[in-house]
Amino acid sequence: MNARIVGSGDTTLVLSHGYGGSQSMWDYVLPSLSQSNRVLLFDWSFSSAVDPSIEIFDSLKYSSLNDFADDLISLLDEMMMEGVVYVGHSVAAMVGCIASVRRPELFSHLVLIAASPRYLNTDDYKGGFEQKDIESMLSSIKSNFATWAKNFAPVAVGATNPEATEKFCASFLNMRPETALSVAKSIFLSDWREILGEVEIPCTIVQGDNDICVPVSVANYMKSKIKGEVMMVEIVEGDGHFPQLTSPKRLLDVIERVLVLIKLV
Repeated sequence: MNARIVGSGDTTLVLSHGYGGSQSMWDYVLPSLSQSNRVLLFDWSFSSAVDPSIEIFDSLKYSSLNDFADDLISLLDEMMMEGVVYVGHSVAAMVGCIASVRRPELFSHLVLIAASPRYLNTDDYKGGFEQKDIESMLSSIKSNFATWAKNFAPVAVGATNPEATEKFCASFLNMRPETALSVAKSIFLSDWREILGEVEIPCTIVQGDNDICVPVSVANYMKSKIKGEVMMVEIVEGDGHFPQLTSPKRLLDVIERVLVLIKLV
């Protein structure tokens, strides 16, 4: 999983990237965070940063976010880490929630960035997508992943951030198309709303105010459903699904406030 530790300190932060990304998604915040904290970075099995000669991703094995939670728990056990501050972006945020329910001693706080337990709309829940939207997206990934990824990247990151878009797109396009499709299915067709009522670890929710993937209503829904204390809900102004790329200073401010609050508890 290309795990590496940067920096040192009394607090351990785990930075966990989302779909299409790699640990390079944290490049803009890592220098500041590693000045006074021990920071663990890694790449999920679906990441293009994983050595392609290593057949680590098995679509039959990774059919559920539970499978990624298994990998996260195994990684923290292997690194002999407990009580970490877990910073998860997008799907990785929900993976952190699942892992925290199964092994709460591994976590002291969850920072959930652009998280969503369900992307499909229902009569009483706005996830952001209709069934036909998801079906069209999966069809596009299957038929021509490269074209879809090039079109999706600027919308997901925000068209006003060309440098950030290029950074994400370079990572995204290197994914294997079959892997991209399999992971997309496990993300966009899943429903993890019930797990929120079992999450007891204190949380901070960070949500963009104009995120094409996750509407602000999802952040408010999560706050209302998470069993543990939600210490903060931070709405970050600006376009896109990647505040670590487009609003790194604002995200750093949120994480630093979390670290201060943890030390006061």
